[in-house]
Amino acid sequence: MNNIWDDEWLKRRYYEGLLPEAAERHLHLAARSYADEVCAEDHLMDAIAIAPEHMVVYLGLYKFYFYKGRLREALATARICLQLSATELGIDRDWRKVMRRQAEFGNFDAPRARFYMFVLKAYGYLHLRLGYLATGRKIMDKLIDLDPTDKIQARVLLEVLLKKEEGEDE
Repeated sequence: MNNIWDDEWLKRRYYEGLLPEAAERHLHLAARSYADEVCAEDHLMDAIAIAPEHMVVYLGLYKFYFYKGRLREALATARICLQLSATELGIDRDWRKVMRRQAEFGNFDAPRARFYMFVLKAYGYLHLRLGYLATGRKIMDKLIDLDPTDKIQARVLLEVLLKKEEGEDE
């Protein structure tokens, strides 16, 4: 039986050759080293140093921080992901200035717009988790504005926020 961490596993390619092989290898090494937080983070930083223009390396770092409970660092990384996603989509890097007509935000068959929405949702969620409720609410309101049919399900997070605010008023 093969070890899932063998050389073949480390050589696999997921990103259709778009991500430099060395960067992708560091992402795999980060996964293999996940229990060793310092080592895993070093590999993620190496991947970013090799491919700073590729979203996937920042997404790996975001997930690492999020699952390690390092939410402030996850928030900073989500901000980078949001800006890269906006640039890729050709919209303003400031989420406050984004308008519904600029992309097909409610269309799940438009992968770049859908990805932007998921990143914005994560960014808003982290604000809420960290207690930045006013900003988190503005982000959720922006999501609902961009996607009035709420395919991204921002209303659920907004309802949780409203219940939390009501509880504080009592």
